[in-house]
Amino acid sequence: MIRTIPILAPTRSRLPIRPLLPAAVLALATPLACAAPADDPADAAAPDEGIEISHTEVAEGVYQFNAGSHNAFFVDTDGGVVAFDPISLEAAAVLAIAIRSAAPDKPLAAIVYSHSDADHATGAPVLRQAFGADIPIIAQENAFPIITAGGDPDLPPPDLTFADNLTLRFGGRAIELHYLGPSHTDNLLVALVPDAGVLFAVDFVSNDRVGYRDLPGWHFDELYVALDRLMELPFETVVFGHGAVGDRGTIERQLAYYADLRDAVQTAVDEGLSEDEAMAQVRLDDYAHWGQYEAWFPMNVGAVYRWLAGG
Repeated sequence: MIRTIPILAPTRSRLPIRPLLPAAVLALATPLACAAPADDPADAAAPDEGIEISHTEVAEGVYQFNAGSHNAFFVDTDGGVVAFDPISLEAAAVLAIAIRSAAPDKPLAAIVYSHSDADHATGAPVLRQAFGADIPIIAQENAFPIITAGGDPDLPPPDLTFADNLTLRFGGRAIELHYLGPSHTDNLLVALVPDAGVLFAVDFVSNDRVGYRDLPGWHFDELYVALDRLMELPFETVVFGHGAVGDRGTIERQLAYYADLRDAVQTAVDEGLSEDEAMAQVRLDDYAHWGQYEAWFPMNVGAVYRWLAGG
């Protein structure tokens, strides 16, 4: 069976993409930048027999797939299923089973990478083996050279990329892909299912958890812009790359955390504290109950200190 991918309104199109399927309806995409390390070396470990793997329907036809500390995401449409972030070879094998369970007899229409980090994007070949070798992979354009340079056969580069926004439409259901600018990486997209009000957002926001360690590779100036742009999207439910499902209030708390973190560290810089002194003295007690606060919050402080102090 030939599948089609009607793609609506990509922005800043410059170069033609490579054909994906014989009868695909394709847009133009911009040129395609190497695989980044996992958020956490422990998180990067493949699921094994000791890790619980499950999937949960968070809205009609919209699913969170959980494999230990990582989440994937898939959406059932009239034209097939769209899967986000296979996670690993082992997780992808179970993800294929979950997709068949949730949407029997449906094809897999596309695979989407939220970004180039290997602990989220690895595993597409397993999905292709299960559903068809011609299934296209989609990502934001800056992911292409990063993944290509990595040369990992378990993490193949995307077939289709876009610059700012891309809408996939299968039957009557649209899935919007939005690039909000650099944040955790320079190629992280978020996915919105408008008819369900569900958002898939990975790594630069999470559910009541501080940022990972010393926020490696984060683009601080642009991060705050990306967070504001995120709130402009019409969502009510959020599936995160890690942790439990949240809502709009969860994202509002994340915005408040990063704003409070920046202000507290700026005060420490203005008072002449060193980085080590700031890491030891700055506290945000309103967030002390958040995940990884004791372990990672001082490192968050150090990272923001280096940014604000120009280090």
